[in-house]
Amino acid sequence: MNLDPSQLAALAAILRSGSFEKAALALRVTPSAVSQRLKALEERIGAVLVVRGQPASATEAGQRVLRHAEELALLERGLGRDLNLDGGGLVTVRLAVNADSLATWLVPAMADLAGEGLLFDLMIDDQDHSADWLRRGEVRAAVSGDPDPVQGCDCFALGALTYVPTASPAFRQRWFADGVTRAALARAPALTFNAKDGLQIAWLDKTVGPGLAPPTHWLASTHAFVDAALAGLGWGMNPEPLVRAALAEGRLCELIPGTRLAVPLYWHVSRSVAAALHPVTRALRAAAAAQLAPIP
Repeated sequence: MNLDPSQLAALAAILRSGSFEKAALALRVTPSAVSQRLKALEERIGAVLVVRGQPASATEAGQRVLRHAEELALLERGLGRDLNLDGGGLVTVRLAVNADSLATWLVPAMADLAGEGLLFDLMIDDQDHSADWLRRGEVRAAVSGDPDPVQGCDCFALGALTYVPTASPAFRQRWFADGVTRAALARAPALTFNAKDGLQIAWLDKTVGPGLAPPTHWLASTHAFVDAALAGLGWGMNPEPLVRAALAEGRLCELIPGTRLAVPLYWHVSRSVAAALHPVTRALRAAAAAQLAPIP
């Protein structure tokens, strides 16, 4: 099946921007032209691809065609690089990553790719679930805590992100004046990123044994997590790079020294676009090697 590149570009622009008007601005055409291109593509496919709403969203068929369009764009970008051809326009690559990697080591790696003509569309999810985006075909690659390669993908070890059980000195004095005991940990408010965040429970299970479910605040923001610990709102597992200075300055303290958790991270990339994404793989592996600990 031969699909018109301009029609595929219209679909991608609509779904990324959420509206026909914004898609028209991105493509430098009129909204009417965007609508006509989409209509022609839907007639060619024989299915509705976009749910017209605020924002516009993809149908199941639309998601499948969007993945095809993104893959074609990446393959053309890779071919142009290999043949030293004019790179043309920017190409969007969709990745699944965990929030703590984004807040600690991933952005510098993305910045190193500034000359590659890539735009990043990041799906943020817990490291134990980010590979699911790849399994569903919704992203081309993922930073994941899963060491087992996703079917049809290559897998590379990146390193381990270290988490520290941290709280403010005032919080520690209030809740753990008699020591960080199992009974005290059952009462002291914890911090939890979201329902997928199992780090606090994993630390409790490893340190004092399973079966605790402390009261918790829910904060779905890596930096707010650190801020909450600094403010004395609760204790939580914070990425070591983000709390290194606060620990050194005494603004945070480690609940039980020597009980840090090392969370291994892996890079999964679809083999169908592995060559086109080689610069991304190279940059992420280099940044991870420089900033993450070796995997235990």
